[in-house]
This record gives sequence, structure tokens and C-alpha cells, in this order.
Amino acid sequence: MKILLTGAYKYTEGQLSRLKALGADFLYVEDEREELSFDVSAVDAVVCNGLFLYNDIKKFKNLKFIQLTSAGLDRVPAEYIKSKNISLFNARGVYSVPMAEFAVLGTLLIYKKSFFFRENQKNHVWQKNRELFELCGKTVLTVGCGSVGSECARRYKALGCRVLGVDLYPTENELYEKIYPLSVLPSILSVSDAVILTLPLTDETRGLFDGEMLSHMKNTAVLINISRGAVVDEDALTAALSEKKLYGAVLD
Repeated sequence: MKILLTGAYKYTEGQLSRLKALGADFLYVEDEREELSFDVSAVDAVVCNGLFLYNDIKKFKNLKFIQLTSAGLDRVPAEYIKSKNISLFNARGVYSVPMAEFAVLGTLLIYKKSFFFRENQKNHVWQKNRELFELCGKTVLTVGCGSVGSECARRYKALGCRVLGVDLYPTENELYEKIYPLSVLPSILSVSDAVILTLPLTDETRGLFDGEMLSHMKNTAVLINISRGAVVDEDALTAALSEKKLYGAVLD
């Protein structure tokens, strides 16, 4: 079996040695954004992230298995893969805890004005700022209630927040007060203090948070995007922040 690994995951020398000891023929490319310079027609399996954004999957004549290092499936030609009966796996659940912790961190960075105090520290200035917020008692909305969204809900709930959810396929989840369908998102945004985006990038969610959608948010609300960047219209977000229609935003 011939397996292609890419630098999307940083393997240690020890890991590579253990893999080679399994008996398969391993190939390794550091930068998957570069066009491959060798024949890939005999490759059976690939472990990658965005390799097929830069290399034609049709050249992989013998491909049977793809393991993505990402949770999202938007960086591979899914229809072609399905038509060729290639097994496709993502890294669902791998990033749930770290991304949830990042979301809480981002919210607290804004609420506690960390950048203000860091800048003052750097400039040797002692200046109080009493315009700080507490998470406890705030209403937090996760747009997307899968593995990442649920881990976010777990942490915000532990900090005393009321946690609501909006999902393409709403189900019961004890971590949420209630999960609503996507169709009522504007009305839920209007009561939310922090909005955490964890939904996948699809045709339905691309550009979902445009100017019109952002207009339903409180001007005291914060937006944390740990989903794909294309879920948010960045020009609309920049305008909302410049016009103080949002309190702050953190983009992963």
C-alpha cells in the first residue's frame, strides 16, 4: 500500500518511523499547496487538509481512502469522491475542546478589555477601566450545535450563562436551554449577548452572516467565529464594527 502524508499535520520523526515500521510505502510532502512533482497514480491513501485544492484528484487513479486533518469537508471534491466510492473521513471531534476554549477566551478578551490593559502595560501606563463585562448571566448563542457547539455550550453554561442554540437540524441537548431551527435565527440573535459560530461551510451557510443578519444583533453583542471565514461577510462585519453596531468580534 502506498500512502501520501502532507505537512497539514506536523509528524515527528518518531511518528514517521513508527508509520514506516507498519510496512506500507509512505510518501511525504511538506507543503500541500504546491503541485506534486511525482506520479501519484499508484497512491492508495492520502492524509491531508487542502491537498486537492492545489492538485487534481483525478490523477490519483488508485485512490481508495482519504483522511482529512480538518473537521470541515469543504476543501475536497466531495461529489467526485462519492462517485468513485473513495472512503472519506474527517477529524470530527478532534478540535471540539480546543476550539470551545478558544471561543471562551475570545469572549473574555473582549469583555475584560485585555488589549487595553496589555497596551497600557507595554507603555508603562497605569489606567483603570471600569467598562468591563461579566460572562455570568449573559445569553450565549451557538450557531451550530454539533460537537464544537456542544463543547462551547458546556463551558459557557459552567460560567453561569444562559445558552441557546440554532442548528440546521435542531435536536434535544441537555447543554442548551433550547435549540432552534435556522429559520428563526434573526429573532434569537436579537436577545443574544455573545454569538458563537460553529456551523459547517455549505452552500446554505456561505455568507450567512451578511449585513442584514448582523443588523439583528445587539450593539453590545460580540461575535466569535470559529467556523470557516466564508460564513461571515467580512466587509459587512467591518462596517458593523466601525459603526459600533457590534461591541466586538474575534475571528479564528
